Amino acid sequence: MEEALLAVAREAIGFMPDDEGLALHTAAASSNARLGPLLEIGTYCGKSAVYLGAAARAAGTVLYTVDHHRGSEENQAGWEHHDRRLVDPRTGRMDTLPCFRRTIEDAGLEDVVVGVIGPSTAIAANWATPLGFLFIDGGHGADVAHADYDGWVRHLAPGGTLAIHDVFPDPADGGRPPYELYRRAVDDDAFDEVSVTGSLRVLRRA
Repeated sequence: MEEALLAVAREAIGFMPDDEGLALHTAAASSNARLGPLLEIGTYCGKSAVYLGAAARAAGTVLYTVDHHRGSEENQAGWEHHDRRLVDPRTGRMDTLPCFRRTIEDAGLEDVVVGVIGPSTAIAANWATPLGFLFIDGGHGADVAHADYDGWVRHLAPGGTLAIHDVFPDPADGGRPPYELYRRAVDDDAFDEVSVTGSLRVLRRA
């Protein structure tokens, strides 16, 4: 990954540790671009989109990044991961879209990173393009996380790569829904585990 892009990724607001971001980039770069484009659920301020966008450019494909940009439950006021810098002063609501756009502009990736703005489930229900790579890192509430899995995994082409973030086997380390998604994928004979880096799990569809 180019040092200039890596510097932007490291500087961007977000929750992706450097080793996991580099592992995500490697997984995306190793996926088969002929199967379809890359797609991530949960953009926030674009940190992971830089790692993935760099891989998409190198592979000659694009990254679609899906988010409503109003923040997940854990990003709202009074919660642990709330960031007051991302509140729209006019409405008092979370709005990460301007931050995301600046991140992708700073990275020079506007030609390969396509922001898709809206509810993940609504977009998934109307999606028709097979995916070569899918990264799930949206809301971590049980209903939201499982709806993302149900809505998007069906669009992943055979041989495609599935990555899931914030997978913590020990409940003391983090919330359960991402781990539950990981277990669903592992327990499904159609997926084989490829790598583990911190809380990032990478699997491949048979």
